[in-house]
Amino acid sequence: MSGPFDLDDVKRRMQGAVNSLKTDLAGLRTGRASASLLDPVTVSAYGAEMPLNQVATVSVPEARMLNVQVWDRSMVGPVEKAIREANLGLNPITEGQLLRIPLPELNADRRKELVKVAHKYAESARVAVRHVRRDGLDTLKKAEKDGDISEDDQSRFADQVQKATDAAIAEVDQAVAAKEKDILQV
Repeated sequence: MSGPFDLDDVKRRMQGAVNSLKTDLAGLRTGRASASLLDPVTVSAYGAEMPLNQVATVSVPEARMLNVQVWDRSMVGPVEKAIREANLGLNPITEGQLLRIPLPELNADRRKELVKVAHKYAESARVAVRHVRRDGLDTLKKAEKDGDISEDDQSRFADQVQKATDAAIAEVDQAVAAKEKDILQV
């Protein structure tokens, strides 16, 4: 139905919240190196803030090491500074235009802290999904009040919105449970 209520739009917005959570969780450091670990790093380059991947190539040569190959020699200092200041607990070692970043072992306290951060991300995603549900239900109530849809249609669409909400929340829970297992793996 393309009239006053679009269920596909509600589902798309809920999926957006879930995808945002997955992106946030990918940035959380587990015991293994991952190029996505440096995704939140932005570098002051050429008079603007740029994502790291626009000034360098990130690679994973081994399980506990990241390499950042800076393309422009003049950007080595700013890239190193950006990585240090990103609060990721990383300490790059400069070798010409290559930055080697050893990943320290995660201790038990740091793992628990990362799990708490993952749960905060998940709760934010759940709240976002609930906001989308509320918006969808408000749209349905207004459409019924305006006479655009019948009470039966409003009830049927409300059930579909709730099913979409339940599915999105289940996906959030599944993603955070998988990340928690990954973080706590020793």
